[in-house]
Amino acid sequence: MKSIVKKTILKVKPYVPGRPIEEVKRELGLRDVIKLASNENPYGPSPLVLEAIAKGSKELNRYPDSDCFYLREALAKRLQVSANQLIFGNGSDELIALAVRAFVDQGDEVVIAKPSFLMYGIDSRIAGANVKAVALKNFHYDLNGMKKAVNEKTKIVFIGNPDNPSGMYVKEQDMRAFLKGLHRDILVFIDEAYYEYVNARDYADSLHLLKSNKNIIVTRTFSKMYGLAGLRIGYGVANAELIGFLNRIREPFNVNSLAQVAAVAALKDQTYYRGLARNINVQRQYLYKNFRELDLDFVESHTNFILIKTKDKAADVSQRLLERGIIVRNMGAWGLKRYIRVTIGTLNENKRLIKTLKEIL
Repeated sequence: MKSIVKKTILKVKPYVPGRPIEEVKRELGLRDVIKLASNENPYGPSPLVLEAIAKGSKELNRYPDSDCFYLREALAKRLQVSANQLIFGNGSDELIALAVRAFVDQGDEVVIAKPSFLMYGIDSRIAGANVKAVALKNFHYDLNGMKKAVNEKTKIVFIGNPDNPSGMYVKEQDMRAFLKGLHRDILVFIDEAYYEYVNARDYADSLHLLKSNKNIIVTRTFSKMYGLAGLRIGYGVANAELIGFLNRIREPFNVNSLAQVAAVAALKDQTYYRGLARNINVQRQYLYKNFRELDLDFVESHTNFILIKTKDKAADVSQRLLERGIIVRNMGAWGLKRYIRVTIGTLNENKRLIKTLKEIL
């Protein structure tokens, strides 16, 4: 089959997700394993969400609403956008793939940061694009360098805000400067998967920028803050014409019914999620304090994860942690051979992480 498979696929290294807890238990014979690798919400979703899922499970014999009507109405009201400006996906990852399918042909170019979320490059290379990766500067986006990389072949520029794996964000003034003078037939894809964790006052207001920039799409997810990673649901916001193009290639039942009712319920319980955000911030500071005491360099984050520099190879450190029942992310696939990425967990999980790091370092 290799002779007939799409040639661009042969050049792609598949995305390797964080390992599931049960897999590690089976492989290593461990009983107690914690996962701090995939930037999940460690506290779980709101009780309102669990109630909605239980109720919605009685209708699993029916296909889901392909248009996500109730979620669309609730989210449009919350974001103060028109309902036809929204598109929903099987996680925001699917929206990355849809954008590439809709706008990128063989031989086109896509501009990304290096390192950044791996799926930007993977989806683009599958489409046959030439990916231009512009190195971060001190873990911040080099928007000037990315703008210089744009040419007549460029179709999409991907901007993670905040970015994964650095955890840093793009300021409003920097985003505006980047957009100024950029050709309007280039899609600017702003991935805001960690939007709910940012408190910075100068964080770019991307939804406001949509009003004067028709070539922007902003995507967010219910997987991170809202704790619905297992249900896979994300959304994009753009002008209605752009959304219409993406809907032409979207699968008709791409968002399952439980994900839809769970997302609606999550939007109704902002009190719960504001409290969760405060807990994450407290735990972030706890980890910072202990990393400093361990003399570990790290990147101060505006997300629910922290990038940590290790004195030994990251692969070795992550393996030693794994053998003790703690799953973290080895950042070698991102080209960061001496970094691990750690999701901010609960207090007990974070205490266990620190205790184990003291033992192995």
